Amino acid sequence: MQQRDLGRADLALLEQIDRRELIEQLYLLDGGKLKLYEERFDMDGWPPGEAQQNAEVLAACFARGGWFHGVFDGEMLVALVVLDSVLLQVERPALQLKFLHVSRDYRGRGIAGRLFRLACARAPSMGAQEIHISATPSRNTVDFYLHLSCTLLDSPDPELLRIEPEDIHLCHRLG
Repeated sequence: MQQRDLGRADLALLEQIDRRELIEQLYLLDGGKLKLYEERFDMDGWPPGEAQQNAEVLAACFARGGWFHGVFDGEMLVALVVLDSVLLQVERPALQLKFLHVSRDYRGRGIAGRLFRLACARAPSMGAQEIHISATPSRNTVDFYLHLSCTLLDSPDPELLRIEPEDIHLCHRLG
C-alpha cells in the first residue's frame, strides 16, 4: 500500500471507500456524559447521494487550502483523512478533522490511527493547537477517538454543532 497527499483530481476517488459497517450501539450526549444505547443497523455503503454531497463539501475544503492524505492499494483509494484549513472560533486555535474513513476490508490494521496521527502532526503547521472532531455517534467511531486521547468538548464550535447536532463533538490537544 502507498500513501500520499491528494490533489483536486483525486476527489473523484472518494466513492471507492467502502463504508459498509454493522452498527449495534450508539452514543448520546446527556448532561455532558456519554450514554450508550442499543441501536442496530447495517450501514450498506454510501447512502444515496451522500458520496456526491461529501465530494462537494470536500471540494470546497480543498479550494480553501485543506489538507488531504490518502492510502491506496494499487489504484484504489482505501482510506482518506482531511483537515480543514479554517480555524474554528473556539478558545484555542483549532482545525476540524473534516473526514477520516477507512474501507471495510482495511479496518483493524492501524490505518486510521496512523492517519489521525499524521493529521495531528500536520495541524500545527496550519496554525492549530487542537483538532476538533464531529464524530458519528456509533460506538466504534467514538471509542476509536477516545482511545486516541480525544476528549468531549464542553463547548463545540457553534457552526459545527448546528451542522451536526447528533454527532459527538470531541477534541484532541496537540503537543
